[in-house]
Amino acid sequence: MRTETLQPTTGAATQWLRGAGRSAEQIRRDPQSARDDLRHGSSGSLWRRRAIVGASLVGLASMAATTLLQTGIVRHLPDPPLPGFNSDQVNLSDTAFPFGIPDGSLALLAFAANLPLTAFGGADRAYERPWLSLAIAAKAAADAAVSGWYFYQMPAREKAWCGYCITAAFASFVVLALSIPEAQRAVAALWSR
Repeated sequence: MRTETLQPTTGAATQWLRGAGRSAEQIRRDPQSARDDLRHGSSGSLWRRRAIVGASLVGLASMAATTLLQTGIVRHLPDPPLPGFNSDQVNLSDTAFPFGIPDGSLALLAFAANLPLTAFGGADRAYERPWLSLAIAAKAAADAAVSGWYFYQMPAREKAWCGYCITAAFASFVVLALSIPEAQRAVAALWSR
């Protein structure tokens, strides 16, 4: 473990990237700093992370509705009064039950996992824990790929649209877009070490 003080070279961006001179030991032992960063920080990275939390909660809400249908708690999901929308048909199809598991419950798990992953660490997380930032972006890319596949299945296979599924897919794409800048900073941080 590296415990020496991280010395910034020149420039505010480099200083920010390198943890503003805090040692690795200080980073590990300072939950108050992470809490303050998350609650009061105003960096672009923290705003994007907050937006990821918001998008994930929207995805959770939309997939909670489909899970209620898929598990028999409700018998019907309302649809917008537009042609081609039939959420019941889409969510009760064979495609929606991969391996016999309702896909809504799997999507709930994926969106729920975003919450602690996104909230973990302070404002300098891309430098302090670059592998976490990269893992989050990789997970977001996988989630977006699955969402894209399901989005394609609606018109191609099911011949119907699901507003709840469209909302969840949009949330997945938003999470991916918001996670990329931090992943880029994490790559830069790893490259500079």
